[in-house]
Amino acid sequence: MTATAEAQRPSGARDVVGQRLRRGTRTARRTSPLGVFLTLTLLPVPLLAATVTTAFAGGGTRRWFGGRSESQRAEAQAAKDAAAAAFYELDTAQRDLRISIETITAVDDSPAARRAVADFQQLGTRIDEVSGQYITAVDAHDLDRDDLEASAAARARTELTRAKDELTRVKQDLDRFEQGLGPLLGKAETQLARLAPAVERARQSLLAATTALDSVRQSQLKADDLAARLAALAPELTKLNQGAGRHGVPETLQRAERVARDAEAVRAEAERLPERAAEIDRRLVSLRTRAQALRTRAGQVEPVLSELRRRFSAACWQDLQRVPDLAETNVRQAETRLAEARTARDEQRWPDATSLLSTVRALLNTTDESVSAASDRLQRLNAVAKDPQQEIDRTRFAIRDAQRLAMAGRSTPEPRHARPLDDAVARLERAATGLEGRHPDYWHFLTETEAVRQTAARVVAQIREERGGVA
Repeated sequence: MTATAEAQRPSGARDVVGQRLRRGTRTARRTSPLGVFLTLTLLPVPLLAATVTTAFAGGGTRRWFGGRSESQRAEAQAAKDAAAAAFYELDTAQRDLRISIETITAVDDSPAARRAVADFQQLGTRIDEVSGQYITAVDAHDLDRDDLEASAAARARTELTRAKDELTRVKQDLDRFEQGLGPLLGKAETQLARLAPAVERARQSLLAATTALDSVRQSQLKADDLAARLAALAPELTKLNQGAGRHGVPETLQRAERVARDAEAVRAEAERLPERAAEIDRRLVSLRTRAQALRTRAGQVEPVLSELRRRFSAACWQDLQRVPDLAETNVRQAETRLAEARTARDEQRWPDATSLLSTVRALLNTTDESVSAASDRLQRLNAVAKDPQQEIDRTRFAIRDAQRLAMAGRSTPEPRHARPLDDAVARLERAATGLEGRHPDYWHFLTETEAVRQTAARVVAQIREERGGVA
């Protein structure tokens, strides 16, 4: 029972409960779900109701009188025993509930948790009130008096019964309040259950990262950036070691998870570092070989352009005029970046080396495409100049295929399908007619037929999408 209720007990109490409550107190320790973080020292616990009852019934020099007086005395004594039992049950429930409230407040600072604390304090005030009423009723009546009158015993029974009823009613309110704490308490206990394992995982992750970093350094590889990241976690480890009692459960849990995540990232990168160094070495060799090959191929672009100029109209090769110069420039830049990447690798600046190699690769890809475009252009122009009908037939087949799909299951096609296909037919005819001149623009013809086939493909995709993929 609270200190307030204890203070309300009159100093002159003569009953057995009063004597035993003031005599031989004992301190009990109860461990809440806070584990090592919360240790509660409980107030003296009232004697068990059964013990109190036994004390009432045993010993004494009181003379017993028969008749109505003794019957009233027995009823009063029974009411006193029942009130003592209700008093003990309420006290026990309040102590248990206080542990639950402290568990919640250690973890949760939400408005709901603050309301629960305020409600518990209000219940504590009511408990103090009814406890004081009970103590007053007990101390007001000495049921061991030899001259106890029947009217005094009846009055004692009435007051003690009323005190017992009030204690029981408040105990019921306390039980209902405890049931409403279920979600908050469950959430708090879940976080507390996660706390110790999370802190341990953080420590183990830091240890694993340190071990991995030491292993990398023994293989003569630098890892200064990883070492700096690991050193930055030292203050966080210090706060973890200080415990949740100082920094709070939610903050400690978040810190433990963050430290474990960051330390795991350092460990993973440290373990990958030897493989990363070997991969950079392989890429340096591969890209250098590719740059040399592209320099050779770039030197072959000029003869291709000479043949294009000699055999085809200017429209077929004008956009390729700058390919040799661009190829030479790109290859030269790529070789410069390769040298810088080699320096970065030797200095073990891994991010810089990786970035430079990506730049080299992009330059070589662009050069490869432009050099290939010249030779591919000559090959395609040779083929269409020899037999343009093959390109025309290929394009007409694509149009007819789209037209058949548009007519499938219909007597007339949808205008949104028929119109672009009709335009494609006309476009193909114009492209074919353009080859009849003295110096035909074969490249324009090829780009037009490619555009017509793309139009037919878009119509086919649209029809299939509208029909749910069927056809």
